[in-house]
Order: sequence, then C-alpha cells, then structure tokens
Amino acid sequence: MMVFTLALHELRRLFLSPLAWATLAVTQILFGYMFFTQVAYFLQFQPRLMGLPEAPGITEIVALPLFQNAAVIMLLIVPLMTMRLVADERRSRTLALLFSAPLSMTEIVLGKYLGTLAFFIIMTLLLALMPLSLLLGGTLDFGLLATGLLGLVLLIASFIAIGLFLSSLTQQTTVAAIGSFGVLLLLWIIDWAGNSGILKEGGDEVFSYLSLFRHYQTLLEGQFNSSDIIYYLLIIITFLVLSIRRLDADRLPH
Repeated sequence: MMVFTLALHELRRLFLSPLAWATLAVTQILFGYMFFTQVAYFLQFQPRLMGLPEAPGITEIVALPLFQNAAVIMLLIVPLMTMRLVADERRSRTLALLFSAPLSMTEIVLGKYLGTLAFFIIMTLLLALMPLSLLLGGTLDFGLLATGLLGLVLLIASFIAIGLFLSSLTQQTTVAAIGSFGVLLLLWIIDWAGNSGILKEGGDEVFSYLSLFRHYQTLLEGQFNSSDIIYYLLIIITFLVLSIRRLDADRLPH
C-alpha cells in the first residue's frame, strides 16, 4: 500500500514541476505533427492502395509509424524525467530523510518507478487517442494497435528502470541524464554490430537479442512473442534490483 502512496506522491511532484508540463506539451505537439503528416501521406496514396489485393491499412500507414517515431522521442525524453529521481534527492540532502522513514528500499524504489511510469502512461494514452480518432472515418486493426501500444509501454518501462538506476549512481542530474541516454542509445543500436557481419557466428544473435529496438519492432509488426515480453521484464527487473542494491549500500552505516 505504501508503494502506491509513494507512487502518487512522485506523480504529484512531477506535475508540480514545470519540466513535466513542458515535456508533456512539447511531446504532444510533436506527436500531433507526426500524426497529421502520416494521415496526409495515407490520403495521398489511398487511391493507389484501393487497387491492391493486400494493401496496408490505415493502422499500418498511420498508427505504427507514429508509435515508432514516438519511441525515438521517448528515448530523448525519459532521461530528462528520470535524472532527478534519486540524484536530486542526494544533492539536496533529502535522501537521508527518505532512508529514515519506516519504508523498505524496495518500496522506495518501486514508488519512484511506478510514479514516473504513470506519468508516461498518461502521455502514451494521449498519444493513443490520435489513431483512435480515425475510427470516425475508417476502421482500425485493433490487434495490431494493441501490440504496438504494449510494445511502446514495455519499452518506456524499460527506459525508466534504466534511468532510475543511473540516477541512483550520482548526485549530478546532468550526469544521470547523459549516462541514461548513453546506455539507452547503446541498447537501441547494439544490433548494428551483428548486422555488420564482423562478428563470429552466434555473436550477431546475442547482439540482436540485447537490442531494445529489435524486440519493439517485432511487436510493432503484430507478432506477439513471449520472448519479447520476457526480455523487457528482465530489463525492468534487473535495473530495479540494481537500484535497490545501490540505495541499500547508501543506507548502510559506513
């Protein structure tokens, strides 16, 4: 129960921050621009698509590219929102007060994580309203839309877990943001090494499996594989456990 109380407190604190409102406004403007661009592209080629036997629908042409571009924007935005989670409290000397509360380190970490995740879920729901508005004049592939949204939520959840861990390592928010972005970017493009052909046999499969983008791409294509879900859950659990252990080390008397 205390976890959800802490999560609500973290969410409330985010919405009291000008950075959160600015981030929300800018991302929705960007998403709106990309959405209308894709709609215009669909309307331009719709006459040609009508003559094709297995032509892609509006979900494939509008919604999925929107989700794919949204993931890149989240890659840039999440480090800015997670950099303060622990680093700012360490810098302002309020982390000791949090440690003195009758809370386990797991509750503290999960509270901060879930509060930040709730903020991004709100952002994702606002994004989802854009393709859903197309129901007023057409039909959507809800299965494809659902797997795309699930992939985006799991991707963001992984981003936040990594950002939270990097924030727990330092008291400098800028260092936390740059470190988070570096790790996320590395995990985003790590399969490039496998595609280059310079690795030995089997090495490309390892790098491909570690790629955040590769698993997200599979879900965007409508392929619901348990291996992709397990991958994201492993990323989330691993970095949350690392965050708990890092803060536990700070809490122990030296």
